[in-house]
Amino acid sequence: MSKIILFNKPFNVLSQFTDAGTAGSTRKTLSEFIDVPEVYAAGRLDKDSEGLLVLTDDGRLQHRISEPKHKTPKTYWVHVEGEPTSEAIKALREGLKLKDGMTAPAEVKQIDEPADLWPRDPPVRFRKTVADSWLEITITEGRNRQVRRMTAAAGYPTLRLIRYRVGDWTIDGIANGEWKEA
Repeated sequence: MSKIILFNKPFNVLSQFTDAGTAGSTRKTLSEFIDVPEVYAAGRLDKDSEGLLVLTDDGRLQHRISEPKHKTPKTYWVHVEGEPTSEAIKALREGLKLKDGMTAPAEVKQIDEPADLWPRDPPVRFRKTVADSWLEITITEGRNRQVRRMTAAAGYPTLRLIRYRVGDWTIDGIANGEWKEA
């Protein structure tokens, strides 16, 4: 039976067990949080993004989650600078032209700040003169830094990005920096 680990990845942690970066690097990796042999991340989550990372020892499942052709939905809570207009929301829903082509349509809605949200370390920097708001965005692609590029293209840069859901799995009940078996 395959092993599935649901990890609520903190900000500034690499989505891998070792740091193949520069010699002497002190970046945090999954090995500081998860001591389960033979599991690997199914897809990536940038070090400056937080939230759900699915790990498994099942190569087929890993492939199905991470390959865009399988269209596994991924839902993000996105803290953006500014108050998105209805035109910007419509553009995000219909697809935006990025440097690597048009994005597929996304599910997008404005939300209140998620309840019980953990503080980020370091905190997000705010500008006193610029409003901020939260969006919930569900995509089925998974291009490099796609959600950040989409909100920027719509005119609302991402301040904080939290992956809430992958397929049917969520971070509900998993504290930041903690994991559980699915």
